[in-house]
Amino acid sequence: MFLVVFRNRKRADIDAVAYARDAQAMEVLAKAQPGFLSFKSYASEDGEVVALSEWADEASARAWGRHAEHAPIQATGRAAYYESYTLFTCDSPRIHEWTLAPVKDV
Repeated sequence: MFLVVFRNRKRADIDAVAYARDAQAMEVLAKAQPGFLSFKSYASEDGEVVALSEWADEASARAWGRHAEHAPIQATGRAAYYESYTLFTCDSPRIHEWTLAPVKDV
C-alpha cells in the first residue's frame, strides 16, 4: 500500500461552489484509476483539512498525480483554492489494526 496525505487550508475568498465541483470531479476520476484503494477527507474546527488516499503502490499514486485531467485542477488549486498545503507520502507505512470483537449471545 502507498499512502498519500494532503494537508491543506483553503483561501478565505475561495469560490466554494467551484471548489466543490472540482473536488467531486477529481474524486470520481481518482476512484477510476488503476491502483486506487480509498479516499477520505476530514476537516478540523480551525479550517485545516486532511485528505487521505490509499493506492496499491507508488506508481499508481504518481500516475494519478500526473493524470492529464488532474494536472489543470492542481494548478487551479494553487491559483484559486489553497492558502497552503503539504503533501506527505509513504510507501511502507507501519500499520496497526484493532477491532472490538463482537459480543456473543449466551
